[in-house]
This record gives sequence, structure tokens and C-alpha cells, in this order.
Amino acid sequence: MRAELVRHPDFPCDAVRAIEAQVEPLGPGMLAVRFVVAGDLGRLRLQPAAAPERTDELWRTTCLEAFAADAEGDGYTEYNLAPSTRWAAYRFEGYRRGLHAAEVGPPGIVVERTAGGLDLRARLDLARPASRLGLAAVIEETSGRISYWAARHPAGRPDFHHADGFALELPPPSGA
Repeated sequence: MRAELVRHPDFPCDAVRAIEAQVEPLGPGMLAVRFVVAGDLGRLRLQPAAAPERTDELWRTTCLEAFAADAEGDGYTEYNLAPSTRWAAYRFEGYRRGLHAAEVGPPGIVVERTAGGLDLRARLDLARPASRLGLAAVIEETSGRISYWAARHPAGRPDFHHADGFALELPPPSGA
């Protein structure tokens, strides 16, 4: 399935023209995600390539994100995927509550930087069976200006954790 990420209208961005995301189930508990950022990479603040380690606060600069809503209950898992190949995964028991590190395997991020943009691919180890997915991006320009992109924005300020942003329906797990 594909989704075009939309920039939040209150946060302009001159460096990026479009962000497209693709999601493909890989089997029980695994998803492949791909983000294609079309724009001028020279105008984006990107962390240099680094060891693919779990790292907190990646969302403070350019970061691509996925939010997997549990198939049952109010919980969800947040995945932060940085173009540096660093990553993070967090479990929430409900809307912005019960935060702890998600016990998932590394996403195996692969990044290709081109003249026309950035292509990031990763495998998400779902912490729990998921029914819906929110896809998002934080984009920081070299000027320091930050914009927020999502498949769907809830009303008001950008909030990737809001259930209204979990716009993509996932197929039920095999055998369900």
C-alpha cells in the first residue's frame, strides 16, 4: 500500500517537494516500509551516516516515522528511522502514556541518497499484532526550520501520536 505524506499547513518547507511512503507485509509480525523524499538534500539537515544503533530523540531533526496501532486495545508502537541508519522504537499503552522501549529487533535501515532526494527502506518488527499504521516525517532544513508531514494530520497542531493519524488499515494477521 502507498501513502503520500502531506505537509502540515502551519509549517512550511522549501527543500522538500513530496514524500511518498510504501508499506508491504513481510509475514507474521513484520512490515517493510519505504520512504521516498523528493527534494534538495543539500538544504536538509541530515545526520551523517552512523552505526545502526538504537538512539533516543531522533525526532529532533530529520526523521521518518511509523506508528503501529495495536489490533486490540489502545496501545501502539512508535518507530523512528533516521537517514543516519540510527533508530528507535517505543511502546505506549495508550495515547502518549505508558512509554517504554519496545522490545523489537533492529529495522535494518538502508538509505540511498540521490541528486533528487532520499530513499529509506526498513523492516519493522511489530511489537504486537497491528491493525492500523500512521506514517510521518519530521523534516529539518539547514536553516533550522522544521516541518511535519503525515499520511493524515488530526485537527490542530501536528500530533503523530493521535489516533486520527493512523490512516492506513493493515491486513489481519495470517490465520485471523
